[in-house]
Amino acid sequence: MNNKEYLGKIVSVKMDRPLGSKHPKHGFVYPVNYGFIPNTISGDGEELDAYVLGEFKPLDEFRGKVIAIIHRTNDNDDKLVVSNKNYTDEQIRALTEFQEQWFKSEILR
Repeated sequence: MNNKEYLGKIVSVKMDRPLGSKHPKHGFVYPVNYGFIPNTISGDGEELDAYVLGEFKPLDEFRGKVIAIIHRTNDNDDKLVVSNKNYTDEQIRALTEFQEQWFKSEILR
């Protein structure tokens, strides 16, 4: 499935980096829940990653709507943005900057 086809769809995200957890290699702390969509394949050969916004406690799983896609233009690893609330592009950028600051990207709606 083309990543753009996920826009507006309801997906289930399995968290492998819940809010407050530390990245094993780079040491930063996740200020949002971060996980993947089981049984998918992204451009990097791994499962498709997703930021979960609007939930303020660590989660194991989350079901919500894909409100945007962060399309990295200098990397092969797009990220879904999943939430049951509305966020502006600016809010999405601010909430994902902890990790996205190292990449060039555009937000697809």
